[in-house]
Amino acid sequence: MSAERAPAAADLELVERLAREIDALGREVGLPFIAVSADISSPRPMVGMDGQPLAETLFRWIDPTLEYWRDRAFALRAPFVFATRLTSEPFFFQDGRLQTWRRTGWTQAMGAIDPGDMFGVATAIVAPAYQPRGVIGAVVWASPDADVDVAEIFATRAGEFHLLALRLTGAYQEAALGQRRDMARLTRREIQCLKWAAAGKTDGEIAAIVQIATPTVRFHMINAADKLGVAGRSQTVHRAATLGYIGAVGGA
Repeated sequence: MSAERAPAAADLELVERLAREIDALGREVGLPFIAVSADISSPRPMVGMDGQPLAETLFRWIDPTLEYWRDRAFALRAPFVFATRLTSEPFFFQDGRLQTWRRTGWTQAMGAIDPGDMFGVATAIVAPAYQPRGVIGAVVWASPDADVDVAEIFATRAGEFHLLALRLTGAYQEAALGQRRDMARLTRREIQCLKWAAAGKTDGEIAAIVQIATPTVRFHMINAADKLGVAGRSQTVHRAATLGYIGAVGGA
């Protein structure tokens, strides 16, 4: 995989157009305060064609002194950011609770949220944007107005919010990462070896299970690492899992 780079200006033309669509949607439905992240694990803000954070030029937040894109601890403190780690589906915040289109265990477990933890947000719609390689982006449309009926908006337009979030973060991720080395496809034998490695098996144990020589197992593991653009056993297993080759839990 190529290292993260500054997105090219040409690529950012599309990003800015999508960002303006997100801003327009928020204003239309009464959720004009917007926070965006292409990768909630990264402190790097999404930038526009001028190289400045979109949070400073296009979007605005309820508390103008809260520069969430500069605060590395924000993603760890904000309940709506934490919730994006629990679900890939969009959800909304109303009446002090995070909710979605169906009854879920994670919304019940989070329960009522202290208003002091919501950074001035009274109502919001949040769209997680799960991208390849385990990256999670997110867009938050918010308002300090508790009277905005986000449940009704969500019921009729959740798909629109979700699609825009996926488009924005997907376009930005590709612009930032450039040419990807994980385009190569793994073979059936490489995947088989990786699944057993994810299950904690050694090369010798894998060789015995799949009935090939131990050096052959190492050959397949090295080939897989090279194709995925990583180094080492743990990184190879992790990358293969995030790309959907071996699943979240190892085992053949």
